[in-house]
Amino acid sequence: MQTLEFAVLDWIQANLRCGFLDAAMPAVSGLCDHGEIWVLLALILLAAHQTRRQGAAVACGLALDLIACNLLLKPLFDRLRPFALNPAVTLLVRPPLDASFPSGHTAASFAAVFALKFAGSPLWKPALALAAAIAFSRLYLYVHWPSDVLGGVLLGGVVGWIGAKLAKAIGRQRRPL
Repeated sequence: MQTLEFAVLDWIQANLRCGFLDAAMPAVSGLCDHGEIWVLLALILLAAHQTRRQGAAVACGLALDLIACNLLLKPLFDRLRPFALNPAVTLLVRPPLDASFPSGHTAASFAAVFALKFAGSPLWKPALALAAAIAFSRLYLYVHWPSDVLGGVLLGGVVGWIGAKLAKAIGRQRRPL
């Protein structure tokens, strides 16, 4: 499996690396270094009455992602990152210090996408485009294996869906009878 994953990463390095993407991909990835773009989106949605449930869905999904990804799965799997096994690659970003699986950037991004989708927000479509770019950036930057990114998409989908369900349940409980 690792041979196939190296083949994907090395193909990206050999065929897609260019000055434009070398400048753009660290910036795209940086939008989600600590989930900043998605936290900001949640706060903006929470601020407006008509989008409060959508904001709560994103916030719940991100909180669940933080617990599942960073506190449970990364320490459990403790997977080395690809650049650690192929030091010949020149990194465009500082080497991340935590474990590789799953991709936290990808998981947080897709948690927001799925929370928006299941909360009924039309913002899920542009969020999906940004989430896909962030996920690809992690491969381009050689800091995640393809299976880390796939794991992040799946984890994000689950916690985003649960986040939307939680926000809906909390909203029902808060309404006066």
